Amino acid sequence: MKKIQITAPEQITATIQLPSSKSISNRALIINALGNGTYKPENLSDCDDTMVMIRALDENQPHDTIDIMAAGTAMRFLTAYLSVTPGNRIITGTQRMQQRPIELLVNALRELGAEIEYVNNEGFPPLRIHGRELIKDHICLPGNVSSQYISALLMIGPSLKNGLKVTLTGDIISKPYINLTIQLMSDFGAQVSWINDHELQVTPQPYRSIPYYIESDWSAASYWYQIAALSQEATVTLPGLFENSYQGDSKVADIFRNLGIETIFGNKAVTLKKTGTCVKRLDYDFINQPDLAQTFVVTCALMNIPFRFSGLQSLKIKETDRMAALICEMKKLGYVLQECDGSVLSWEGERCERSNEAIDTYEDHRMAMAFSLLGLRTEGIVIKNAECCRKTFETYFDVLEQMYK
Repeated sequence: MKKIQITAPEQITATIQLPSSKSISNRALIINALGNGTYKPENLSDCDDTMVMIRALDENQPHDTIDIMAAGTAMRFLTAYLSVTPGNRIITGTQRMQQRPIELLVNALRELGAEIEYVNNEGFPPLRIHGRELIKDHICLPGNVSSQYISALLMIGPSLKNGLKVTLTGDIISKPYINLTIQLMSDFGAQVSWINDHELQVTPQPYRSIPYYIESDWSAASYWYQIAALSQEATVTLPGLFENSYQGDSKVADIFRNLGIETIFGNKAVTLKKTGTCVKRLDYDFINQPDLAQTFVVTCALMNIPFRFSGLQSLKIKETDRMAALICEMKKLGYVLQECDGSVLSWEGERCERSNEAIDTYEDHRMAMAFSLLGLRTEGIVIKNAECCRKTFETYFDVLEQMYK
């Protein structure tokens, strides 16, 4: 178990090479495999999740059993992919992965004709999948489920004999991630579109193989915005980010403007600078950017900015229950957060006595990175299991340690 202790530099001026977007990398890999692509996507992420996906899709490797470890995206995308590709495979993962529900996706695939069995516990991995042609062409899902379920189904749509119509009922969460999937599918030649506010239609036609370059990860950029906000002085340049990005988390630039950070767009790069102008309170609905929530909880509390963050219901089914984890770990630092309706976290300035306990990460990469910057405002911070950040940002703490020297 690796522990890292963080202390603060007086000033930060840095150019940071971000990892490539995991979200785009994983979608591009699945789509490219479904299209029997002759081109390999370029600038793929080197995070654990994407490496797992690359190994699983490698035709030169035996795949009777596929172990995706802790990669939730890979579990969901590969479950759909394996359902429409010939062969009999078991897909499994870590103990925590075997506790993460997948019944809704399995039921949807079964409705389309997929042959999937639970190896152990009903509703949870591991899964035994017999790939076959799927004939049915319509599925109905609640709109408030993980967008990865919806994206997994959409991406196999062009491979289905009759295409696919997806109906989403009720409120739709994380819509930017669905639109990201649609954009990538379209880039690879698929015909997919919203036909109204709650229905999507995918035409049955093969994907085409094209050269494809992966953008840097806006989710990973959020931690360098956090550094800029919490530092006394900071100028940070982040290459590889596009102003007109497909990624929903590019919204981080707009949200951090409230915390005094200006984003200057250049030629495939952004530069972050402090303006010194902050709001006195931040209320925001993260329904479309749930992966940014931990960053803003920690940042606002350390800047003494009360907040109310809604739209967080999907945090309970991530690598850990992120809402419970945030409440617990922030209390160690002396901040009393309140949860409401399973979807809202708020802090109204209430404090408690700080403990000297190390920060637990719960094997959650975003917990590790969001809390790693506490040393910019408070001393004696120790992060346990810091290596879990390899899931999405292999060199994160190496870069951070170099910056802090």
